[in-house]
Amino acid sequence: MSKQLDHHQPIIRRGRFAPTPSGLLHIGNAFAALVAWLQIRQAGGEFLLRIEDIDKPRSRPAFAEQQQDDLLWLGLDWDEGPRLGGPFAPYEQSLRDELYEEALAWLNAAGRLYPCYCSRAELASIASAPHGLSLEGPAYPGFCRHLTLEERTAKETLKEPALRFVMPSEPIAFVDGFAGARSYDGDALGDFVVKRADGMFGYQLAVVVDDAAMGITDVVRGADLLDSTPRQLALYDALGLKPPAFAHVPLLGDAGGERFSKRDKSLTLAALRGEGVMAERLVGLLGHIAGWLDKPEPVRASELVSLFTPIRTSEQPLPIHDNMLQWLRS
Repeated sequence: MSKQLDHHQPIIRRGRFAPTPSGLLHIGNAFAALVAWLQIRQAGGEFLLRIEDIDKPRSRPAFAEQQQDDLLWLGLDWDEGPRLGGPFAPYEQSLRDELYEEALAWLNAAGRLYPCYCSRAELASIASAPHGLSLEGPAYPGFCRHLTLEERTAKETLKEPALRFVMPSEPIAFVDGFAGARSYDGDALGDFVVKRADGMFGYQLAVVVDDAAMGITDVVRGADLLDSTPRQLALYDALGLKPPAFAHVPLLGDAGGERFSKRDKSLTLAALRGEGVMAERLVGLLGHIAGWLDKPEPVRASELVSLFTPIRTSEQPLPIHDNMLQWLRS
């Protein structure tokens, strides 16, 4: 890879939080951001903020601005990123297309890409077939991987193709900082899109390229992205890049076990701020849920740095009971 991408890992640890500005941050996002920030601050490292607005039609600048305001309200600052700049600017994915194209050229030269002409209807049919499933949906069975040149030429007259990355067939194993040892069958995960037919770059490609280029050593994120890790490790290997250490934070949910999402408007940070909730109470509640505090109590994020310990990732969301929310709003 070029010097831009083949970034030697610095001695100092570097972490990041990378929200998608397609909605407001909710309490679950705050939990992941807090854990990522605390781990790096305890290690004396550098914390980056990156806006993952690669899905340009769904991203909104107003959401990105609100997310930054919410993080600062929570007490989570950053050393590089929007509003501050830094040596690896820009910190918005929508401005980093050149690096993604460079990575695609490398993968293509290595024989790790192929065009995919499957229609939405054909892809939808995969969902009902007994292929290996993942949190990201059904695995693609490789319909277009073995097309002949003549078949590809005929299909190109009908539509623009997407580009898929060829996953290795052997197992991909790693040790997650919170979830422990994990192993995935590459075939079961299936080949995935790294550039859509409409020209949009895939999340998996963009996040690998950006984390490598920005020298990220520690990726702490929600457990809903645990299934992305073997795909990203395969990309790191194919691009000749050293991967960061991964740790996946348990999701938060209601008392019934349903995970929180952007649809829960009452639990967005903007809504809680609007109600007059103190940031210290939210931080204290999250610290209690994580096990760093024996009971919920108002604390600043900086006060939790010395108390931080790794969290054990659970298969089910960690519940926030009604009495906890009542305390938060009291």
